[in-house]
Amino acid sequence: MALKWYIVHVYSGFETKVKMALEERIASSPHSDKFGEVLVPTEQIVELVKGKRKESSRKFYPGYILVKMELNEETWHIVNDTAKVTGFLGGRENPTPLSDEEAEKILSRMEDGRLKPKPKFFFEAGDEIRVIDGPFMNFNGIVDEVNHEKGKIRVLVTIFGRSTPVELEFVQVAKL
Repeated sequence: MALKWYIVHVYSGFETKVKMALEERIASSPHSDKFGEVLVPTEQIVELVKGKRKESSRKFYPGYILVKMELNEETWHIVNDTAKVTGFLGGRENPTPLSDEEAEKILSRMEDGRLKPKPKFFFEAGDEIRVIDGPFMNFNGIVDEVNHEKGKIRVLVTIFGRSTPVELEFVQVAKL
């Protein structure tokens, strides 16, 4: 039987600890060959902290981890009896695995986030923002245009009573 991806619900904030505990349980069990990877779905984000660009990771499914495994009674108990695990998603006794397409979407989103970090905030035309870095710091404005490829936005900032377009990077602004 092939290994399938299952979603496991865990206490929010304990995803990494549960992952480590589960990996230890798997390694010490006689059924370790029935398990594949254990993942916490995360993506890299870029933000400005104290004027410096900082990359950090953000969980995009807080409270959940992914486990690649062959499901049977023993493997179900190994996962379910791990501390801070509340159960499988998709059925208490007989959970439904993720389809290959769904699993591939999640894995490619993780890989994309690793290669090209996303901004912490997402902007659309019409959003109100505050400039948090650069020469226009502390100015408020309205997003006029968003360029996702370049990671820049054009903001209309009021200077001396007139609307002036200013091009800024995503990390230089915060949503109001």
